[in-house]
Amino acid sequence: MTDQRGSLSLSDIAREAGVSLTTASRALNNSYGVSAATRDKVLATARRLDYVVSPDAVRLASGSRTQRVALVVPHVERWFFGEMVNGIETVLAAANVDLLLYQVGGPEDRQDFFSRLPARRKVDAVVVVAFPVDRVEQERLELMGVGIVAAGGQSAAYPYVCIDDYQAGRTAVDHLVELGHRRIAMIAAHDPDQPGWPMRSGRSEGYVDALAAAGVAVDNSLIRDVDWGGLNAAAAMDDIFDAAQGDPPTAVFAHSDELALGVMRTLRRRGMRFPEDISIVGIDDHPVAALTDLTTVRQSVREQGEIAARLILDVLNPVAGEGAPRAVTAPITLTVRASTGPVPNRTRPPAQATRDH
Repeated sequence: MTDQRGSLSLSDIAREAGVSLTTASRALNNSYGVSAATRDKVLATARRLDYVVSPDAVRLASGSRTQRVALVVPHVERWFFGEMVNGIETVLAAANVDLLLYQVGGPEDRQDFFSRLPARRKVDAVVVVAFPVDRVEQERLELMGVGIVAAGGQSAAYPYVCIDDYQAGRTAVDHLVELGHRRIAMIAAHDPDQPGWPMRSGRSEGYVDALAAAGVAVDNSLIRDVDWGGLNAAAAMDDIFDAAQGDPPTAVFAHSDELALGVMRTLRRRGMRFPEDISIVGIDDHPVAALTDLTTVRQSVREQGEIAARLILDVLNPVAGEGAPRAVTAPITLTVRASTGPVPNRTRPPAQATRDH
């Protein structure tokens, strides 16, 4: 049998797995009449040999495309990803394209997904949402010969849609600076399931540049970078105040509204009011932002999902999509609410923490 990937045929896979051509075909297409053990054996053989079901063969067998798109997300329980899925599904459903959702939370999930997908080619395109695609994963996707789109950030040369994270951070901190704030804390966050990818570093860069433009040096004692989550942000805010030694921040920039909610909890427990005692700004315009009067830099995640879906449709129909943009930067807007105001006149006693015991 040849070692060249492109020359592999279904007959090669059947012979290597020790099954008939019909059985191999049924196993790869998840059809009836094949035991689980046999299916696993055929799939393992296909993965080992990097066999990819021919797109032409799939179309000939079905008379058309699969009319399915794989959506790959690291989380399904978070608001951002739910909104993104909503937007993508709405547009694809209207185009009679089905969506297959895959959650790849950690490195092991991702490795399993990317090793299995090429051999079980059942989609016309893949959308990756807000996580990095490394070199090996890119090769696996390209091996499939299908369209690829990135949403909520991009790390490869695929069509993509995202916001300008730098501009989002700069807008948030510029707002605080214009209100007179100079002691501005920042709560940044990273996803522990996606190590090595500073997806939101642009927001931190916006913070640094906004301070520099105001002639303010960065004070690292006012910055914390935590695992994603409101409770971690709450603890980080406590830590900043405990280390402030009588010179606490007058404002806080949180990388997301959900982090800002954690900050708010800490401030309330310290008996502080916002914006009278301290101002807070986030990013996203999460539904709870309006309920809590949180000033935020709004992004429409659902709209980004709709744009990603249209990029996919353009990839699937290159003639109809000729001339369409391959990269879209979605708009952001500052939404000012009651959580931000001028620098407070601090005549009250220093705030003390009140925590759960």
